[in-house]
Amino acid sequence: MSQMNIAEVDLNLLKTFEALHDESSASRAALRLGVTQSAISAGLRRLREVYGDQLFVRTGRGLAPTLRANQLKPLISEALDRCRQSLAMVNPDNQQYQGRSVVLGLSDDFEIAYGRRLMDEITRCAPRLRVIFRQTHSQIVAGALLDRTLDLAITAGGFAHSRLSRQVLGEGDYRCLVDADQPSMSLDEFVTREHVLVSSGGFIGITDEGLAAQGLSRQVCASTSHFAALPFLLKGSQAVATIPGHAAEVIGAMTGLRVLACPLALPRYPIELGWQTQAQLDPLLLKVREAIVASFTWSPPSTC
Repeated sequence: MSQMNIAEVDLNLLKTFEALHDESSASRAALRLGVTQSAISAGLRRLREVYGDQLFVRTGRGLAPTLRANQLKPLISEALDRCRQSLAMVNPDNQQYQGRSVVLGLSDDFEIAYGRRLMDEITRCAPRLRVIFRQTHSQIVAGALLDRTLDLAITAGGFAHSRLSRQVLGEGDYRCLVDADQPSMSLDEFVTREHVLVSSGGFIGITDEGLAAQGLSRQVCASTSHFAALPFLLKGSQAVATIPGHAAEVIGAMTGLRVLACPLALPRYPIELGWQTQAQLDPLLLKVREAIVASFTWSPPSTC
């Protein structure tokens, strides 16, 4: 690779790189940027010359980034975000966000319970902005925020890092979800039931820890990583799923499953919003953060 300086590089190539990394497809990147696919292909050829790397390789499912591309992504996205912030300073009252997007990390229990309200509130505060919901959880969220895979995230913790900021949105608890015709249950009945576990790992959950503290255990008949699967797994069975209360209430209301108080005392937990500290100066992210806070508040939201 020949030595290059910024004066020799078309900075529009950075937008091409970002679109290719986000979309994993030349055709979708072209649609996103409003250019032809041949323009994207030409841009990729030039990017490969600039960085001396393939950057994206074709697979059966589209274009996959190389290690170098993944290393470049946070740097390039940050540079483009700085440019977007500078343009926002010219007209801070501009209410049009066509073409902009914010990636919000959250697990599907939060997406199920709050997704619709988040969409409505973000649309009100930032018209035509696209919010991208992306799955995450507390064990991986810090890394995703630091490498800019996520702009913001909602989880039950996971933000204990010096470069991350956080805000408590509320407090969560646990409820039991069962088929519609089942009555409330005692702790003894709870232990003897078969259980459906929702867990990214698939083996141990907060319920197992609570039972173990009392010298008890349960029988897990099935495990899933998706809360949205529960109606299909519980209908017509005697099984019980112990899940966050916000998701239990919404799933119960939408599907007819019954929500019961959990007979096992489990700790409440904080629901937190996290972001990379240096990103707090971006006026768009500030608007979205305010919209998220309003979505977790039962009183009427404040004006943006």
